[in-house]
Amino acid sequence: MSKNRVQIFDTTLRDGEQVPGCKLNTEQKLVIAKRLDLLGVDVIEAGFPISSPGDFTSVEEISKLVKNAIVCGLTRAHKKDIEVAAQALKYAKRPRIHTGIGTSESHIKYKFNSTQDKIIERAFEATAYAKKFVEDVEFYAEDAGRTDNEYLARVLEKVIKAGATVLNIPDTTGYCLPDEYGAKIKYLKENVKGIDNVIISCHCHNDLGLATANAIAGIQNGARQIECTINGIGERAGNTALEEVVMIMKQHPYLNLDTNINTKLLYDTSLLVQRSMGMIVQPNKAVIGENAFAHSSGIHQDGVIKNRETYEIMNPEDVGVTESSIVLTARSGRAALAYRAKNVGYDLTKIQLDDIYPQFLKFADFHKEVNDSDIHHLMELNHIHKTNIHI
Repeated sequence: MSKNRVQIFDTTLRDGEQVPGCKLNTEQKLVIAKRLDLLGVDVIEAGFPISSPGDFTSVEEISKLVKNAIVCGLTRAHKKDIEVAAQALKYAKRPRIHTGIGTSESHIKYKFNSTQDKIIERAFEATAYAKKFVEDVEFYAEDAGRTDNEYLARVLEKVIKAGATVLNIPDTTGYCLPDEYGAKIKYLKENVKGIDNVIISCHCHNDLGLATANAIAGIQNGARQIECTINGIGERAGNTALEEVVMIMKQHPYLNLDTNINTKLLYDTSLLVQRSMGMIVQPNKAVIGENAFAHSSGIHQDGVIKNRETYEIMNPEDVGVTESSIVLTARSGRAALAYRAKNVGYDLTKIQLDDIYPQFLKFADFHKEVNDSDIHHLMELNHIHKTNIHI
């Protein structure tokens, strides 16, 4: 893989599906998995096979379906988990087992009632065991964000020796600041023997709204895989949003980083996940929200009408949105009214526009938004006829 290529690891069907109310059946998972493969993700984390018979079946069926992406199954550091995952992945063209254990002081003391040395031993054994079933083994150090760097380096050196091909450095609680997370990746790059032979992966949660920023800081410091979900869906406040990190790299070419994602499919993929999971994103969601390319301020509307790049850093077509939208409200100016009127067939003169604009403002003050039928009504009241017909 090129050193400038960032792999996109999608966990919508595993971490995303753990959200209360977002449970999917196998058929729904297959539809989304097929779309993710078409979208160009490098890895599809299809589920946690040992967690339930339904999850096992979903991972198995996705393994049969996916043509291009690596199909991944999650496990704990238990032999039975690993055996079940290997069985579920047996049909995959490119299988990966994702195993690991918590490494922070909190996890070692309270979750496992163990010691640092015993956790290292368990990490090594789980990785080595997974390696007996598949060549591609990813190790996650749960709560790595709050794990001491020196100890984390010791853990990772051990699992590299056991055969790990990918090292997942999760900010499990979404606590890290971007400079802290970036510095952690940099420290590992510089202090873990053999790390240049594996891929470092960022798995960031959004509890403080920093998941995307942390993931970008990670790849700026040497990570080459981002674990993310469509719409940023995931436990608690969610995960890194796939559409956000992909478009950040696309819109900042000086980063010299690229992905295999067909960005023109982002919007439709977002809608598919929203419909399937019943989790509708907020209108102001970055990149794919309903308002991401909508303008209602008169100053902004005038600028966008004259030149889209005045207020838009992305071309809506690049993410699969047909065009920017000019939303008519009481904050809209004459330029926006003339633009929307022309779109529905009325090429207003300056005199007509000056006459109708005060009426438009009065109407708009009583309505949140002025739609096309409202425009037709205003034109009829002023005896203005269509100058062109749209078929």
